[in-house]
Amino acid sequence: MAALRAHGFGIGTGETVDAGHAVEAVGFTDRERVREALAATLLHGEGQRPVFDRVFDLYFPLGHSAAETYTNTTADLAALRDRLADALTAGDGAALDRLAAEAVGGFGGYGSGPRSDGWSSYQTLSRLRPETLLARVRERLRAAPGAEEPEFTERLLDDEIRRRIEEFRERVATEARRRVAERQGRDAVARRAVAGTADTVDFLLAGRAQLDELRRTVRPLARKLATRLAARRRRASRGEIDLRRTLRRSLSTGGVPVRPVLRRRPPRRPELVLLCDVSGSVAGFAQFTMLLVQALHDQFSRVRVFAFVNRVDEVTGLIARGSADPAGLGDRILAEAELTGWHGQSDYGTALGEFADRYAEALGPRTVVFVLGDARTNGSDPNLTALRRIADRARRIHWLNPEQPSLWGTGDSVAPAYADLVEMRPCRNARQLGALIGRLLPV
Repeated sequence: MAALRAHGFGIGTGETVDAGHAVEAVGFTDRERVREALAATLLHGEGQRPVFDRVFDLYFPLGHSAAETYTNTTADLAALRDRLADALTAGDGAALDRLAAEAVGGFGGYGSGPRSDGWSSYQTLSRLRPETLLARVRERLRAAPGAEEPEFTERLLDDEIRRRIEEFRERVATEARRRVAERQGRDAVARRAVAGTADTVDFLLAGRAQLDELRRTVRPLARKLATRLAARRRRASRGEIDLRRTLRRSLSTGGVPVRPVLRRRPPRRPELVLLCDVSGSVAGFAQFTMLLVQALHDQFSRVRVFAFVNRVDEVTGLIARGSADPAGLGDRILAEAELTGWHGQSDYGTALGEFADRYAEALGPRTVVFVLGDARTNGSDPNLTALRRIADRARRIHWLNPEQPSLWGTGDSVAPAYADLVEMRPCRNARQLGALIGRLLPV
């Protein structure tokens, strides 16, 4: 439970009790039934399942018989590949589990210890190269009795073989983690070697698949934040106690303030401005935030989005049109907006100055500005005066930085200088972003 909580799973007393009852009902004799029982009681969404399976495999490992001993020769490798082709052809899960254990034990070890200092799934798979067995497995499946011949089944057959190979690759990774966990401890490996859910992945380290998964979470996260903002708005609309009028009314009850008088706020929705660096590795962070804010646009009287690399351009219309195709949003912004001048590197000083000069009308006493970027200027002038002008015109300004604070001020980062003028907060993953927006957005 602790390992799952460390990866952001919301597991409370109720889930823990339900898991105990479920395991008591299914028993411990069937490992897969235990897996499904725990998954049914502990998980709150389909996206959590891959992380759960990896953690489960660490704490409930398969029992393997003594694996064959390999001398790491070409003949041993060829024999193992031939047996792997047979198992892939038959789709034999148990045989694939055994082969994964043998492959890691025979070809995945590294170091100078008596057996090994560690095990690497990457080293194992680079030696075994299971993806090159596709043609061999296809021929064996075609030669099997009752095999279908029509050409339209060719792609389906190849897709099925690729799926089996990918499952074997995951088995190898699981086995390598299991062996490392025996040496270093399951808790340490679960914390370091198991990737978290998409909303906990560092924006600067997320790959294309993880960013695509994050984009699919925009709508659910927006609904959650809208509910939170609506509740805050209802509480705020009740207003604060008007002390003078409350004391005056209390005279009719002997000085006891039985009926407090509230100073009610007029219902006014704020304006929001996003100023986003869309260059390099911070582009994924900026794009996800743009989509999230666009999904929340009903919560504000006006939303305007500006993107920059070393020039600034308004992309509010592109964001609205990009809601139907979030995956292509970044390419569309770079293609249709004017974001670069004489070079393609980010230049915060020039961009901030251009924004303060060209788009000053976007700022006002009801405007909240969010600046998204790592504050790395590539050695150019940070133009602190422009940022001060923006802060003076807006109601409030927040800077969300996807880098960890220990890197602020290193290299070409001028984050400390900007942080002296505006409130700068680290925002490294989608979970942090949701929490910050829910707390910082005005109501």
